[in-house]
Amino acid sequence: MPGTEVHLAHGAYSAVVTVRGGALRELRHGDRDLVVGFGPDGPVPDYKGVICAPWPNRLADGTYTYAGKSYAAAVNEPERGSALHGLAIHRVWEVKEVANDRAVLACHIPSGPDYPGDLDLTVTYALAEDGLHATVHAVNTGSVPAPYGVCPHPYLVAGASPLDDWSLELPARTYLEVTPARLLPIALRQVDGDAFDFRSVRRLGQVKIDHAFTDISRDGSGLARVRVHDPSGTGVELEWGTEWPWVQVHTGDKPIGPDRLGLAVEPMTCPPDALNSGTDLVHLQPGQSHSAAWTIRALD
Repeated sequence: MPGTEVHLAHGAYSAVVTVRGGALRELRHGDRDLVVGFGPDGPVPDYKGVICAPWPNRLADGTYTYAGKSYAAAVNEPERGSALHGLAIHRVWEVKEVANDRAVLACHIPSGPDYPGDLDLTVTYALAEDGLHATVHAVNTGSVPAPYGVCPHPYLVAGASPLDDWSLELPARTYLEVTPARLLPIALRQVDGDAFDFRSVRRLGQVKIDHAFTDISRDGSGLARVRVHDPSGTGVELEWGTEWPWVQVHTGDKPIGPDRLGLAVEPMTCPPDALNSGTDLVHLQPGQSHSAAWTIRALD
């Protein structure tokens, strides 16, 4: 339908962004996919490409207390009893600006029983010669402080081979151990000697990952990069800055339906259940804003 998505192009890159959750629906370089796409209609499957705000990942039982008041969000992951990926994923975003290679989408999260602040969100997607550059910007337009966290949710595609045959380079020294049943935080663990140590590029194999990583190595500009390679020689890279101290990585395992189609790589401003733990939570004062950017590009 007109107005529900925007098609972008620049050089060898093309993309489709949708008002459903502000999501990146497609990203291609030439004739190959760089992310797992989805159709133009219906719910976004597995939260592919959405903007997760004002919290990323899981909020245990959907409840938290902030500034002495209790809040309760709808549990949308009933099998684990969590409110997953925030409130913006349920919004129909508005297309604010469009050009051949750039689009800006926006949504508003009002204060209510699930959130204290009034939040204006925008996401900018822009294609360039070196890939897709994206920025999410939040402004607290309310009269009280608001807790905030965010992440994008793309599933990267390295090439035509199965995910088990891809190789991963993940420059993180620490990961967050989680409970087996609910995937809620337990403690930080070092990757040394662990199956999750991908600081040197190696084959994924059958390892199952759905964990947050931190203590991330960066270059002199503060940029970190996850790279995924296909045996054919193609690959994809996601790059992010210091505004994201965490990254969630998920091998896409599912108990029912097609699984392991792509590798979710999600830069996060805070870890799972941060509205309860307070870890790396952003506290937006009235009128205050927060921006965070990331880039996805092809590797050949």
